[in-house]
Amino acid sequence: MSLPPTKKLTPGRLINARPSDKAFKIMDWQRYTLVGGIAAVLLALVYQWNAFKEEHAPAIDQKTVVHHNQSQADTLPGSTPSASGAEHLPEGGGNTAQASSGSAIPEVGSTTQAQLISVETDTLSLLIDPKGGDIVKVALRKFYEELNTPDRPLILLNQTRSHTYVSRSGLVGGNGSCTAGRPLFNSDATEYALQEGKDTLTVDLKQSQNDITFTKRFTFTRGDYLVKVSYLVDNGRSKPLLASMCGEIIRDSLEPPVDVGIGMSPFLGAALHTNEENYFKQDFEDITSKPTKETVEGGWVAMVQHYFLSAWIPAQDLSNTFTLEPAGNGLYSMGFTSPQLRIEPGQQGTVEASFYAGPKDVYRLEEISPYLDLTVDYGWLWWLAKPMFRVLNWIHEHIIGNWGWSIILLTVFIKALLYPLSATGLRSMARMRKFAPQMKKLQEQYKDNRQKLAEETMKLYRREKINPVGGCLPILLQMPVFIGLYWMLMETVELRHAPWIGWIHDLSVKDPYFILPVVMGITMWFMQKLNPQPTDPTQARIMQLMPVMMTFFFLWFPAGLVLYWIANNLISIAQTWFINKQVEAAGK
Repeated sequence: MSLPPTKKLTPGRLINARPSDKAFKIMDWQRYTLVGGIAAVLLALVYQWNAFKEEHAPAIDQKTVVHHNQSQADTLPGSTPSASGAEHLPEGGGNTAQASSGSAIPEVGSTTQAQLISVETDTLSLLIDPKGGDIVKVALRKFYEELNTPDRPLILLNQTRSHTYVSRSGLVGGNGSCTAGRPLFNSDATEYALQEGKDTLTVDLKQSQNDITFTKRFTFTRGDYLVKVSYLVDNGRSKPLLASMCGEIIRDSLEPPVDVGIGMSPFLGAALHTNEENYFKQDFEDITSKPTKETVEGGWVAMVQHYFLSAWIPAQDLSNTFTLEPAGNGLYSMGFTSPQLRIEPGQQGTVEASFYAGPKDVYRLEEISPYLDLTVDYGWLWWLAKPMFRVLNWIHEHIIGNWGWSIILLTVFIKALLYPLSATGLRSMARMRKFAPQMKKLQEQYKDNRQKLAEETMKLYRREKINPVGGCLPILLQMPVFIGLYWMLMETVELRHAPWIGWIHDLSVKDPYFILPVVMGITMWFMQKLNPQPTDPTQARIMQLMPVMMTFFFLWFPAGLVLYWIANNLISIAQTWFINKQVEAAGK
């Protein structure tokens, strides 16, 4: 029996198997970490990009007229007695034309625009359909569809042949629904406007049938996007009346046109406050697959999109029921129902809620209802992004009054705050850069002996007190700040159509001449030159391509975000140069 031949181990195999070679791998650990960190930032920026559509939908024609079916005034049917002897308000608030809770918005009919009620304030331009008293169109007068087009205010809610986004409200009894039949109201006029010197405007819609008088009252306030919707019910019957107020937002899934560049697909969908989550959101697919029903004290329900939202906020001292559900025919419903109001015979009762349609103004939303400001969605780093916005807003209001320069000052503030942390990493890289010639000499001397090269390199590190991974942790700890600031800038409606200097007329869209992205790439290249170069050829090539890759990504980024990155790079260059001089002067 012969023994198997013994394998001859080559010196190379022995070297590769020795633990001491691990020390050699540490040499470029810092560079690997930096590359990984930058890659992580890039991945964060391109998150959900594959689902993003550059062209979401054709522009909505502002001149499109809202229509509804023409029908005779509905009569109030007999009420349903309750066990206590009180009568439930008929479903739909007194309409015989019953429909299922999943009924669609009426198709285009023959009713003319003159029958709609027009309301003008300093902030809002609305159309109210007298059938149901529904808000079927909302234009935001202080926000424009495009830059410098004051004659074309941004249309938030609208009903056209290709798009439905309306707000409904009503009084219901029993298991009634806001989408059940709609009563026809009368008004004293078809045009209302907030007069100079007046702070409020009241629009009353009335309906009287079967000894019950309904008044649906809209109250508008100067300078605000919040509309109070009240129902005043005069019960002339001989029995008590039970009624609940409902409100809902009905919308299709058509995405509004947005221009945010690569890296972000703004959330479009419904959100509400629940007992478990302060901010619970569902896109349209989620609503279809898993409808939501929640009863909470106070609460709110909103339709959220980039920069803007609409929301129903019922009475905050009542327990209200909220639902997110499909409404049929490609529509979705986001609504609430309040507890029943009991109105005794010969008595009057009032129930009310508020409807908001406007920008994501953090401070105003905080005032309206708890946690409504979370619809300004800063992502999972909201706890960093929110205070950064407050600092940015303070700088804008109290120091400079220009959002572009405010971004630069905010960047200076953040870099100064993080300087003690970043200085550690910069000093480590400065020492490595200072001793780069010795490193190169060792590589040439021991190019054929990796084990010896690793040993001598570690001796150099110990002798010169160089920590090859000392700069990694501080840099990684700063990345959440960068990402949080990125989301904050993307969600700040104040940057929409906000100019900076010269050719930058809108910080929320890309630089039209791509000057800022090119400048950003140049500053990144300079920053690389101040740092030690990778010893590994593959790493060196990756780092050389990084400014080009980042420039490409930033070509379509909003100018405000690119401006932040340029300021960050310039400050980093100054800090790196300062630290390098300190290390060289110290002779360490």
